[in-house]
Amino acid sequence: MLIKQILMRSPIAIFGLILLVAATPATFGQSPGSQVVGDPTINVRAVPAGTKMKFRGVVVRRDADTFVIRDRNRVDTQVLMTDDSSIRTHGGFLRRGKKYAVTDILNGLIVEVEGKGDTQGNLVAQKVRFNESDLRAAIITDTRVNPVEANQQRIAGQMDELYAIAAEARSEMNRVNERVSALDDYDVQDMVAVNFRVNSAVLSPEARRQLDELAAKTSGARAFVIEVTGHTDSTGSADKNFRLSQRRAESVVQYLAVNHKIPLRRFITPMGYGKTEAVADNTTPSGRAQNRRVEVKILINRGMSAQTPTPTRQ
Repeated sequence: MLIKQILMRSPIAIFGLILLVAATPATFGQSPGSQVVGDPTINVRAVPAGTKMKFRGVVVRRDADTFVIRDRNRVDTQVLMTDDSSIRTHGGFLRRGKKYAVTDILNGLIVEVEGKGDTQGNLVAQKVRFNESDLRAAIITDTRVNPVEANQQRIAGQMDELYAIAAEARSEMNRVNERVSALDDYDVQDMVAVNFRVNSAVLSPEARRQLDELAAKTSGARAFVIEVTGHTDSTGSADKNFRLSQRRAESVVQYLAVNHKIPLRRFITPMGYGKTEAVADNTTPSGRAQNRRVEVKILINRGMSAQTPTPTRQ
């Protein structure tokens, strides 16, 4: 394949060409009709006399007073330079760009041309604008990659493939960015709240049954973590309740790790919140019973799960 051969011979040059192709925007004007001028691989369209045009493209052939640029639709236009042609880089806010000579327009340079058609079908340039960075890339290609010049016409015929490569690279980068940005996002896949007796951190048979059912849902799962938080009712001092809620959370982690072989790396550090996160009224026995609990949540990482569609536990 031509592109692979050129990449093996001179990867720096082709990387520069791909950047030039990817940066080339759409053209603003086209006129029907074309004529073959010189090189049979370059089909130059005829610009109607007096027609104003402004568009961007890549310089694919350079002569004394003319050059041919190819837009991303693979339409070639021959541009004629005169003493009145203004050749500059793009200027910034409240300043003009740097002035350049005709000889600085090189093959591979991305240019924006504005002008009018003449009676010979050329576009007589009034303004030629380009970026400094694109000029540097064109100079590197022109001065360091002489072997590529022998294949220049064939490379010009591969513009569609170069556009496809650049588009695929942009698409892949977007997918990577989306996955990276989702690494901090988690979705709750399932949760359970197990309850405890007064002043106890021992799991009841009912609590163990609930944890068994939850653990079964992690079989074959990837990109998940388990969040465990312990809680108490309002009876007793704050310090006592913090210690008790922590023991309750740790007893749940120990049960899941030992009895169901869930790796410790899957657990977020268990936390005891004491009586600070009540879910029911602590003034009633039933409310206090609901608050004596440990909440266990299975969280799925959005970024990682997007890359691992086939779940298997690790």
